[in-house]
Amino acid sequence: MDFALTDDQRAIQDAARAFAEAELAPHSARWDEDKHFPVDVLKAAAEMGFAGIYTSEEHGGMGLGRVEAAVIFEELSRGDVATAAFISIHNMATWMIDSFGSDELRARFVPSLVGMEKIASYCLTEPGSGSDAAALRTTAVRNGDHYVLNGAKAFISGAGTSDVYVVMVRTGGEGPKGISTLVVEAGTPGLSFGANEKKMGWNAQPTAVVSFDDCRVPVANLVGEEGAGFKYAMAGLDGGRLNIAACSLGGARLALETAQEYVAGRKQFGQAIGQFQNTQFELADMATDLEAARLMVLRGAWAIDTGHAEKTKWCAMAKRLTTDACFQIADQALQLHGGYGYLKDYPLERIVRDLRVHRILEGTNEIMRVIIARELAK
Repeated sequence: MDFALTDDQRAIQDAARAFAEAELAPHSARWDEDKHFPVDVLKAAAEMGFAGIYTSEEHGGMGLGRVEAAVIFEELSRGDVATAAFISIHNMATWMIDSFGSDELRARFVPSLVGMEKIASYCLTEPGSGSDAAALRTTAVRNGDHYVLNGAKAFISGAGTSDVYVVMVRTGGEGPKGISTLVVEAGTPGLSFGANEKKMGWNAQPTAVVSFDDCRVPVANLVGEEGAGFKYAMAGLDGGRLNIAACSLGGARLALETAQEYVAGRKQFGQAIGQFQNTQFELADMATDLEAARLMVLRGAWAIDTGHAEKTKWCAMAKRLTTDACFQIADQALQLHGGYGYLKDYPLERIVRDLRVHRILEGTNEIMRVIIARELAK
């Protein structure tokens, strides 16, 4: 059992850290304040290979494993949580096309996605089916060499800006076996978007409803087999949950580092508050929880990379524990700042807002418990 990163993994970590410090961290407060989606920076991240981390090398991806992805997303999110989280969603959508699409579909879409000439969104959640994803109602009826789509998807990151939408639709009967996956391109007649949602956090990326009104999509845009879409979506979510957990690590790490610096200089009752034992204990607990969470993420990443039979359970465990723990770390870091933590002069309030949604998306943490319990009962 070796817990050390390899030399190659450390080089990847260093590259991601340098990119985050140069291209993300200096702008994160302004992007949040202005609700700016930094598409130019996303394209710069793609030049580093970060838009196709675990996409195969055949069409330009890096072909790395999920351990490397976890390392990259932790570093990127330390620069800006919301932007790193969107890059993780783009990776998930790209990987699904590359992993399950036909050779023709892969050749059409993957090269432009790994270079981020085109940006991708993942569309599963609907207004009436969030946690119960298998109950989705967006339909795709075969009509000649097209599917005709009707319905809507909710809470879609990148909606209205993305070029490619990986959409789970109902082509058959009730339940998961009636679900297929289609690639819908921006500009397709019948595809429209709602207003950008006014959110608590993740302001550096747009979120909106995606609607389909007799939207005609070529049958050639079917990913894999008809009726297998739910399986593809869940496979994507195993990795997506790890990505979001890793993004929580980066935000919590920045919060902890910011708190350590603050308590070393802030004086109360004649001494730095970092010298009070209560403060030291709080920092010790925060650092311990962060390290434990990181180990859970890497365990889940290892399980995917090795094809472990229990990978879904390990990913659910990692997502549940990490997103809960990292939110609490960020919240405690804010508390240690007192009133100053509530001000936008410090990054704590933004980190708290951004990390809060990680306990909801890619499957709520309550659903993670359902998955874990189901796996334990086998």
